[in-house]
Order: sequence, then structure tokens, then C-alpha cells
Amino acid sequence: MSALDLKLETVTLERIGDHVLLATLDRPEVRNALNTQMGFDLRDLWVELYRDPAEVRVVVLTGRGEKAFCAGGDLKERQGMTDAEWRIQHALFEQMVKAQMDCPMPMIAAVNGAAFAGGLEIALGCDFVYAAESARFALTEVTLGIMPGAAGTQLLPRAVGLRRAKEIILTGKPFDATQAEAWGMVNRLCGADALLDEVLETARTIAGNAPISVRQAKKAVTASTQMDFKNGYDFEIEAYNRTVGTEDRHEGINAFNEKRKPVYKGR
Repeated sequence: MSALDLKLETVTLERIGDHVLLATLDRPEVRNALNTQMGFDLRDLWVELYRDPAEVRVVVLTGRGEKAFCAGGDLKERQGMTDAEWRIQHALFEQMVKAQMDCPMPMIAAVNGAAFAGGLEIALGCDFVYAAESARFALTEVTLGIMPGAAGTQLLPRAVGLRRAKEIILTGKPFDATQAEAWGMVNRLCGADALLDEVLETARTIAGNAPISVRQAKKAVTASTQMDFKNGYDFEIEAYNRTVGTEDRHEGINAFNEKRKPVYKGR
């Protein structure tokens, strides 16, 4: 079984071309809120992509509808949960986050509407973000008596800087897409109708590059946030050397010299 064979209840999968996977959070009636089933679905999707990419080279993650990417945790489902039930559900969300972080291929968030609380954390877990001009963002957890628990306190400072992240997290106030782009959290703003097309264009560009090289480069860039320069560069060299013996390395050099487009096979 590959990721494309998964039977998911809250996430719809669509292959775009040969190598791009479009994953759509699909609970529009509740603004794609994150419930327990979506936690299972996303965890299982990321785990399966780690185990068997099935020719997937890039993942695009978006939400169904025009109102929301993901409104955060489903608070109606959480109403009345015991402390133990809450912790068990959150442990699932923790597995989901860790599996997303481990996903080897690049992941682009196409934020089509509101990305609040856990929804924003899911977007932050992607490698980068394109957003509709009408999108809005917030980490609202402190207004609800909790705090970010899906890596928001770790990922947001890396995106916008420590002082800005503290302001966003400690106030819980929403901010708009223009601010998100200015602060470095969003890479590109798009018209709502053009968002998915622009994200897929970038995804196709990445998918056209040598997949082993792309995955190794992603690992090395991620490692740069987790270690000092010397160890980070040592990691980069190890990642680089993994590409030298590949068929794709030979194909890339040959294609350049023969003035043609390379055909990469991930070998």
C-alpha cells in the first residue's frame, strides 16, 4: 500500500501530474477544524509518505472552501473531555506533528483562508507557505487557557523572530496575510483564485529537480536550525556526498552539456 491508497475520512488526496500530491483538509462545514479523525488521517499520511513516497516528490497542503485552511482544534469535539481524554487526543496530535516534521519530501502550504491555532501550526510545519491575500492567522491558545502544543512555540520564532513570535503567541491576536508576508512567515501572497495554481507551479518546479538532491538539501537546511555552523556544515557535506553516486547526478551533468532537459528518476 502507498500513501495514495490510504482511505482517509477528513483529507482528500489527488495526484497532480506524476510527482505532486495535493492533500486537502476536507471538513469545510466546520472550517476544516482539526478533530481526532483528522489527527489520525494526517499522521497516517505523513508516516506512509516517509515509508513509501510512491513517486511523490512534493506535497501541497490546503483546505477545502474559501473560508478556512484550518480553524484549529475542534472545540465542539473537545467539549466535556476529561483531562485524560484531552491528553490522549493531544498525544495523537504530537505524533502527527512529529511525522510531518519527518516527512522527507518538500511540503508547501497553500493557505486559502483562516489558519488559527493548530491550523497555523500545521501550516508552519510545512517547508514554506503561500497564502491568499484574504487569509488570516493567529495562535489563539492562551485565550482558551492552554498554549500552542503542535510545535508553534518552536516553529514561529524560526519564521518571524523571537520578539515577534512572543507578541503573536502571548496576545493571541489575529494578523493578516500582508503582515504575515512582511514578517517572513508567508513566502508569497496570491489572489484567492490564483493561489493553488501558483503553489502547484512552484511544486512542479521542485518536482522537476533531482528528488534525492531535493530531499538531501531539505535535510541540510533543516539541520542548520538545530546545530552550530561547523556541525551543520559537516552534515551538509554528508548530505552532499549522498548525491554524488546517484544516476541523477550523471543525468543532470549530461543533460546540461547536451543542452536538454534532464529526466530524473530518483536513483
